[in-house]
Amino acid sequence: MDSKGLGQNPRMPKPATIIDVAREAGVSIKTVSRVVNREAGVHADTREQVEQVMARLHYRPKQSARSLAGGRSFLIGLLYYDPSAAFVGGVQQGATLRCREAGYHLVVESLHNDAPDLPMQVDRMVSALRPDGMILTPPLCDNPQVLQALRDSQTPCVLISPAADNPAHPSVRMDDVHAAEEITNLLISLGHQRIAIIKGARDQVASKRRYQGYAAALKAHGIALDKDLVVQGDFTFPTGVEAAYQLLSRRQRPTAVFASNDEMALGVLVAAQRLGLEVPGDLSIAGFDDTPAAARVWPPLTTVRQPMDEMARAAVDLLVGTRASDGGAKTAAAGAGTQHKVLKHELIVRDSTAASVDKPTRSRKAASS
Repeated sequence: MDSKGLGQNPRMPKPATIIDVAREAGVSIKTVSRVVNREAGVHADTREQVEQVMARLHYRPKQSARSLAGGRSFLIGLLYYDPSAAFVGGVQQGATLRCREAGYHLVVESLHNDAPDLPMQVDRMVSALRPDGMILTPPLCDNPQVLQALRDSQTPCVLISPAADNPAHPSVRMDDVHAAEEITNLLISLGHQRIAIIKGARDQVASKRRYQGYAAALKAHGIALDKDLVVQGDFTFPTGVEAAYQLLSRRQRPTAVFASNDEMALGVLVAAQRLGLEVPGDLSIAGFDDTPAAARVWPPLTTVRQPMDEMARAAVDLLVGTRASDGGAKTAAAGAGTQHKVLKHELIVRDSTAASVDKPTRSRKAASS
């Protein structure tokens, strides 16, 4: 074969360059670069004109060129260690879409929160990727080793749902206490007195906050907190099933169960059905998160819609927003002006909850045996 055949096909048009865009738009190469990198200092009409030319010429800036020109990688890292795939999936989707809109790429990495070489893993990751910032989800957002490793590498980070507002780092969260109190109040308003709770993972502050909200609602209505109705889970489906069997085998079983996330609530639903209990006739079930599965099972779950997508988007904005406003001089670094955002939740009432009705505590299977 002719060696010329290994080269570019002469019939194929050459890809547009930044020079072509500048010439066609009637602006400088520097102006095109600022538009590509979403920097400030470009008039809105000029930005729109350049973007139209880029689209018409199908101009695609090389990532390597962008990185060299701006001194950044255009990568945002998302670190997680969470047994709830639904939560991570929701955060990842929101962060991915927002990064794409902002001209960045999202890199997702899983780290074990108790790994003995955790700081070394973070160091290796930062050295390899050189990310412009990191998003940390629970429980990594509260791990002092992870935070110190990122500080040592001068990598900005935003925390999602940390245990407390950290003055050194921006954060995004929702009010778990109020949300749990609200869903417990719903069950109480339906006439339930024996309301059980399945707590989440011990190492996550969301578990403690949701339990606090549950306990506060009971106290506000003069309902004694029965320790027999409090069972430990870890945010996974199997622990929801196991906890449900513990609760529903008691002589005085609960008339309602509040599971600290939807994964465990689905486990309660399966256990109840295996025991021959009607939901919500014999047992009301409420979850937390509003994952896609919550609306697809039967009966669909009453739950709290946690704004996972919005939290992830806000986290990206906190990381890249300062760059957009100052011409790329710095990132949304820790220190003065650190922002802490609290986003709104929503109570979603579906068919898994209903008014309490006094019925025999034994399951139908037990009664028929």
